Amino acid sequence: MERSSNYRLLKIREILFQQTDDQNEMGISELVDKLRELMPERQLDHRTIKKDLETLDDMDFEIVTNKGKFGKNYYSHQTRLFETYQLRLMVDAILSAKFITTKEKKLLIEKLKQLTSKQIAKTLPEPVLFSQSANIDYELVKLNIDFVHRAIAEKKILTYQYGKFNVDKKFEYNRNGDLYYVEPYALIWQNDYYYLIGRFIKTDEVRHYRLDRMRNIHLTNERFIKKDFDLNEYVNQSFHMFAGEEIRIKIRFHLHLVNVVLDRFGHDANIKQLDDKHFLLTTKAKLSDGLINWILTWGHKAKVIEPEYVVQEMRERIQQMAALYMTDND
Repeated sequence: MERSSNYRLLKIREILFQQTDDQNEMGISELVDKLRELMPERQLDHRTIKKDLETLDDMDFEIVTNKGKFGKNYYSHQTRLFETYQLRLMVDAILSAKFITTKEKKLLIEKLKQLTSKQIAKTLPEPVLFSQSANIDYELVKLNIDFVHRAIAEKKILTYQYGKFNVDKKFEYNRNGDLYYVEPYALIWQNDYYYLIGRFIKTDEVRHYRLDRMRNIHLTNERFIKKDFDLNEYVNQSFHMFAGEEIRIKIRFHLHLVNVVLDRFGHDANIKQLDDKHFLLTTKAKLSDGLINWILTWGHKAKVIEPEYVVQEMRERIQQMAALYMTDND
């Protein structure tokens, strides 16, 4: 096939991909007009274009033909790598990620739009409709993501420094800046942040670390053998991504919080109705500030039943909160 024919085929494919879908079709005349704009020096006729359409269809670039008024044929390409709803899911995920800057969100979404027709692309959300991303070093997070993925795939130990910001918004290292040696098991996105889950070699404990709090990350040449590890169980028990002692806890909730509890603990959660106003949740969880604070969020509509030492912890927290408002001291 000569070069001119190759070029024409590519342009027809491009036009159909970008400008047609299940709601937008194109007749031969309209297709010829668009080609002439791109190839003004070429002679084009309807029979040649129809053969080109057949060739493209034979090459697995699926072309749908529909009959219109007076028997006129209309053509469209409707098969896409991603369904429209899948593209929207990906765009929503990008927009909701706090660690991605607005500039990067625009770039990512523009690339996703190239996977569908221009008409459908216009229906996808725009970053300008959402607030500015959190003020963190996105370039650093991108590098950390790459390091962690490589370390997981190659089963190599990671080293890095870890810390957090102080009240002056200055970054402070934990453990006096000592290096963390970690066997990386998984990278997950939880609570709008990326977390590395891995075994902290010094204490032989599985822990999690926020990627935006890592500094000077390094991929070593030392390999490790991954121990038995249930990622889903760890995430479910590491409530709000806080570490803590694993306990069995019973909490009484008001009935209208059923969906809140199921959203948090999953539909396999052990719940049982107690009366016409309450139900009981029995579950394993990691005792942490995250768990205590979440329970307190629901006020009188959530009450810890057991274990007793957690009940006492709740009483002390509530008394501290009450005392804060019962005194005039700042």
